[in-house]
Amino acid sequence: MTVAAMRHDFEIQPLTPRLGAEVTGVDLAQPLDDQAFALIRDAFDRRLVLVFRDQHLPEPAHIAFSRRFGALEVHVLNQYLDTRFPELYVISNVGPDGKPRGVHPDRGTMVWHTDLSFTRVPSYATILYGVEIATTGGDTMFADMLSAYEALPEATKTEIAGLRAVHDLDVSRRKAGDDPLTADQRAKAPPVDHPVVRLHGPSGRRGLYLGSHASHIEGWPQDKGEALIRQLVAHATEKRFVYRHRWRHGDLVMWDNRATLHRATDYDTGNDRRIVRRTVVTGEVPVPG
Repeated sequence: MTVAAMRHDFEIQPLTPRLGAEVTGVDLAQPLDDQAFALIRDAFDRRLVLVFRDQHLPEPAHIAFSRRFGALEVHVLNQYLDTRFPELYVISNVGPDGKPRGVHPDRGTMVWHTDLSFTRVPSYATILYGVEIATTGGDTMFADMLSAYEALPEATKTEIAGLRAVHDLDVSRRKAGDDPLTADQRAKAPPVDHPVVRLHGPSGRRGLYLGSHASHIEGWPQDKGEALIRQLVAHATEKRFVYRHRWRHGDLVMWDNRATLHRATDYDTGNDRRIVRRTVVTGEVPVPG
C-alpha cells in the first residue's frame, strides 16, 4: 500500500496483512507539515504500529514529534525519567561506568502488557526510539487486540461482554520480579478498573483490553478471573496476531496502546549495551465495546 504521499517523498508499506506498517523517506527530526502528519496519523490509526528506520532523533525532536499526537505523560516510575526531559522514560542496562550491568532494567517489559492501563486515563500511544541496540535479542513483539477479539468464539464474546478488569501496577511489578512501588508511587497509582472489551474510536472496532497489569476480574473469584485473563491473553498473542520487530540502530517505533499488547524479548544484559527512550501520549477513558 503506497499512500498518496509521494509529494512528501515518503511511503507507507504494511508489515503484516493486518498489523504494522513501515514509513520510509521521512526525517522525524524535521517538522512535518500538516498534510504529512495527517497521513502518518491516519496510517497509525489503521495499522496500530508504525516503524520509522534510520532516524537521528535528539531528545527535543523526539518530544516535539510526540506532542503532535497529544499531551505527554510523566510516568509515575520516576527512577526511569530523564532528569533533563521528564517526558522521556529511559530503559537502559548501562551502569555509571558505561558498562552493561548484567541485569535487566525493567523485567515487566518482557511480559505482554499495554502501557499505562493501570491509570484511570490510560495512554493513546507510545513512541520508542532505539538509542543503542543489542546485537542479539531485545526485539519487541506486538499483538493485535482488535483482530484477536474478532476471532473469539461467539460464546466467549457473550461471556466477557460487560466484564471489567482491575489493573494494578504494584501487582504487575511484583509478579515480574521488579522493585515494588514506593509509598508515594503507590499513592499516585492506585488500582483502577477498565472494560475487558473496549471500543477503538478511530476504527469503530472492538478489542480486548488486558495484559500483565490486569490483576483480576471485578466481582469474580480471584482464581477464576486470573484464569480468564490468562486464557484471553494467550489467545490474543497467538502467532497469527503478532508482529515481531527486530531493532536496528536509529529505529523509532510507535504503537496504539488502545488496541495492542507488546512485550520485549531478552538479550545479553552482561555484554550488550541497550538504551531505548520513549514518550507516552495521553489517551482517554476506555469506552466499553
